[in-house]
Amino acid sequence: MPVDSDSAIAWHRAQLRKLRETLKDFESNRFALGQQAQSPATGQTQKAIAELQQKIRQSQHIVAAYERQTRRPLATDQRSLASVSWSSWNAQAAHARTR
Repeated sequence: MPVDSDSAIAWHRAQLRKLRETLKDFESNRFALGQQAQSPATGQTQKAIAELQQKIRQSQHIVAAYERQTRRPLATDQRSLASVSWSSWNAQAAHARTR
């Protein structure tokens, strides 16, 4: 995983790891314990899962937007290179990101 010079993006990446792990725990516990369909805990669990999924989507969106702005294209074919705005990318910024 690349090192982020932007602390906000680094925070979102860390949050994604934590939120995904928490979501995994919720879902595995829900299926392992076999909660009743009508129990009050089921509603609370479903609400918590929905909130986690929303937070994950928000962080994914922020990280994806950052990567679209800062990353250079990985493909080297003519079509993908021609469609990139190279004015927003320079060699010094790329060199700083690789450290």
